[in-house]
Amino acid sequence: MVIPTTSSQDLNKANSAAGALAAPFIFRCIGCESITTTAAQDFRCAHCGNLLEIDSSAWKAGGLSPDALKSKWHVRRSSNEPLDLSGVWRYRELLPTPASEDQVVSLREGNAPLYELPRCSRLTGVPRLLAKHQGMNPTGSFKDTGMTVAATFARESGCNWVACASTGNTSASMAAYAARGGMRSLVLVPEGKISWSKLSQALDYGALTCQLRTDFDGCLQLLQELVRQTPVYQLNSINPFRLEGQKTLAFELLEQLEWQPPDHIIVPGGNLGNSSAIGKALLEMLALGLIPRLPKLSVIQAEGANALVRTMHEAGGKQLVKVQAETRATAIRIGNPASWEKAVKVIRATGGTCEQVSEIEMAQAKAEIGAEGIGCEPASAVTLAGLNKLLRQGFVGREETVVLVLTGNLLKDPDFTMEFHKSELFAGTLNQNQDSALASLRHPPVVLDATLNAVMRTLQQAEKA
Repeated sequence: MVIPTTSSQDLNKANSAAGALAAPFIFRCIGCESITTTAAQDFRCAHCGNLLEIDSSAWKAGGLSPDALKSKWHVRRSSNEPLDLSGVWRYRELLPTPASEDQVVSLREGNAPLYELPRCSRLTGVPRLLAKHQGMNPTGSFKDTGMTVAATFARESGCNWVACASTGNTSASMAAYAARGGMRSLVLVPEGKISWSKLSQALDYGALTCQLRTDFDGCLQLLQELVRQTPVYQLNSINPFRLEGQKTLAFELLEQLEWQPPDHIIVPGGNLGNSSAIGKALLEMLALGLIPRLPKLSVIQAEGANALVRTMHEAGGKQLVKVQAETRATAIRIGNPASWEKAVKVIRATGGTCEQVSEIEMAQAKAEIGAEGIGCEPASAVTLAGLNKLLRQGFVGREETVVLVLTGNLLKDPDFTMEFHKSELFAGTLNQNQDSALASLRHPPVVLDATLNAVMRTLQQAEKA
């Protein structure tokens, strides 16, 4: 929804009660650390070409103490004011904000549940295992939390067109927020490498959708060229406003945990904007005194799209090792992640790590999360598969509290789920041990005659299984 305009008297009253909306912000280069108050359309430093981020150190959280901030945010959870209904804008003291609240474009994003995972807890031996399910956002992925902020600033700038390159979730989110904000949207996606469920969202929200004969990295490169030559506002995660919105995941998570940090947060790794945003939020909260210590932040990738893993292990995190990405987890099928340097920094700052998992490990973990009754898209399941590896390595202790970030909804890729349960996903490629491990997790549909006896026999067989 677009936040309605209020009278100046009402606005002053709301600002007095809930905190002023407008706040200054500056851009800082993550490489040479030069500072600017303006950014080019490709959001790169004019001096060294590296990515820009928004420096929030000057905001001072509106001058509020940690306890005052926590109290203010807690009160907003029961408020029906339009800004407070958003799980992103509720934390606006730590966000860049437009000059006028009627520019804010929101679909009541955020407010994502934090689930206990008792079954997975028993399987892993981790006594407290939780899932922060960002797939419960309006368009079904974590992208919405960043898109509300980026779309707001696109709208405020007067742009008619916004654009993104996407593996699916970004395109769905951008198209929805563009439509809500009265803007037109251009989507560039790799042909044949995107879930139809995600593509259908972009179509339904009215995006001009172009399927390009290349991969995601090729789409992003073309978009970079496009925005340098046309008045199109880029909404990929290299847009620093996106990451500002996405960092609220961490604010909300810690609030749900009553500001007691978990020992470990585990995140899927694709273009690496989300892990960068969460890490940025953790460092900001520590600096402001909102949390007493940092949890470790670890990133998990698919073996076939393991650019960060190879960058850390082969190049010491100093130079990106690009890969030709190939995985069924389309949301993280990225071989040239734009935010790799930011991700390296937050992993090191929090004492985390990065790891990779196989397609089979990911599929098994996805089914195990599904057995909890919540479900997720394939890319999200690398977190549980990665946790199992980190436990075996001793990097995560079995007494620790662990939060898995699930980034997308189960319905984002139903083909993967159906192929898994019908034993088509790895047909002819599994050894006996692998097939046995997956067999108990498969629940294929049973085709029967429409008779009571047929259903009763099937029920009895299931009882014996």
